[in-house]
Amino acid sequence: MSESKTVTILHFNDCYNIESGTREPCGGAARFKTAIDSLRDDNTMVLFSGDLFSPSYMSTFTKGEHMIHVMNALGVDCSVYGNHDFDFGVQNLISLANQCAFPWLMSNVIDNETNKTLAQGKVSHILECNGKKFGFIGLVEEEWLATIATIDKDDITYYDFVIEGKKLAKHLKEKENVDFVIALTHMRFPNDCRLAENVDEIDLILGGHDHVYEVKKVNEKFIVKSGTDFRQLSKITINLFGNKFDINVQEVNITFKEFEENESLKELLSKYSVLIEEKMDIVLGHLNCDLEGRFSKVRTQETNLGNFVADIILACTHSDLAILNSGTLRSDRIHPKGIFKMRDLYSILPALSPLAIISATGEQIWKALENGVSQWPKLEGRFPLVSGVQFAFDPKKPAGSRIDPKFIKIGGEYLEMNQKYRLVTKEFLRKGKDGYEVFTDCEILLSEEECPNVRTSVQNHLEAIKTFTDPALFHTRHRQSFVALSRRHNKVKHEMTHAIANSLTTTKSNACPSYQECKKSTSLDTQKSVTNNSQTSIDDIEYEQFKLEPKIDGRIVIVTVEAKQI
Repeated sequence: MSESKTVTILHFNDCYNIESGTREPCGGAARFKTAIDSLRDDNTMVLFSGDLFSPSYMSTFTKGEHMIHVMNALGVDCSVYGNHDFDFGVQNLISLANQCAFPWLMSNVIDNETNKTLAQGKVSHILECNGKKFGFIGLVEEEWLATIATIDKDDITYYDFVIEGKKLAKHLKEKENVDFVIALTHMRFPNDCRLAENVDEIDLILGGHDHVYEVKKVNEKFIVKSGTDFRQLSKITINLFGNKFDINVQEVNITFKEFEENESLKELLSKYSVLIEEKMDIVLGHLNCDLEGRFSKVRTQETNLGNFVADIILACTHSDLAILNSGTLRSDRIHPKGIFKMRDLYSILPALSPLAIISATGEQIWKALENGVSQWPKLEGRFPLVSGVQFAFDPKKPAGSRIDPKFIKIGGEYLEMNQKYRLVTKEFLRKGKDGYEVFTDCEILLSEEECPNVRTSVQNHLEAIKTFTDPALFHTRHRQSFVALSRRHNKVKHEMTHAIANSLTTTKSNACPSYQECKKSTSLDTQKSVTNNSQTSIDDIEYEQFKLEPKIDGRIVIVTVEAKQI
């Protein structure tokens, strides 16, 4: 009989805040290190399943840099990228990963710009522990790739995690002679189950993305999710004998009572609290106009600051429309033309404000807008900040019937009551707060865990502008989108309709042509012209963003007579 070999794995995932919480398990990075050190021996590997560098209060200033010290102090051996690791862009992530003393995996996504794995992640990794070879692959789901605001999905190529998982695991076992294959994953539990059901060559799945502690056995293999935020970890004991093995999984909670803080890591991280005040004076951009942030304005009418924030949220989430509450904006002052610092951003958006994307009918959107103007002219935070939508309201009419839905426009088209639209809003409103109860009945397309937050989105927008104004500072074209997809499509549609109409004036037939005939009558040269003109128009829209000169453009109209067409 072959000699039995025992290996211990300490696994964790989805960590954002380094500070201890007030409720048990309290967690905290310094206390977590004490736990890791107490559980580790010479035959131990420490593994992480993604989401580390964002979002948190501190990451807004450090862009995730502080977490490098934590992970290196913990002695992590291998990790996989998570969706929030991309919050500050690919270039920033590559820089952070290169400073880590361990590899980051990304086995099934290719960056079309480089024809290499996204963010230069490793396809696979091999470690030896107690005389056994362990092979690692890092697999992610397609769903969250489409949510990354700093990457255009057309710039990456995704490969199904089952197909790639099987191919890579088989290669590791047959060609690299590994004894045990572990898939580090960052995807929802059903996708981990699908992987377990279809890839026999994988022996253990250690997952992230779900902020829960859960252990499940599928197809005779364990799937382990190890909680979140340094509050829990899994101690996984693997006994290997010959070609067989058995596994035991133990949950470890990081509590005040059981684990004291590691003083050296605590002291190392304390310097970031001191640096925050210095980073408040970082220059984010240069305004070419004053930004109106006074409560008396943002809570009663359309303002350029409200439009600026709402437009960014719309563009980075590729939604049809955005509805935020004006209570999001907290500075209560005019921000003068000129230098715009991190301090200014924090005064406007002191909270991270997570977002959610929902599917809302035209009728639900109408009701939401009615709620937004229902308390006017009171300085209520429910007054809406919008993008992608235009409407008028008559404050002399009773609350709940101040907007004629016939004249609401979404993306330049009149609202259809039964049509479903992709709407981005704050998670706060999605839960029905500030009177937006109608949102609680809407289907959630992307939860707060899969979306960016408001402040980071604005910060990324300002950073993205620098890729054009200071291109020498950047080595990749990946950036947050400036223009919402709906706005792009509307612009192309407008140009095509205009071209078709012009072409019809030259037709010799007196018969009324069909729509298909109209399209055919548009020559190839005309279509090329449309494409070029549309791109020019979109470039013009993006140029407006570079100028940092947001305007009031009539998306919220206050009327005292019967609403007319917008």
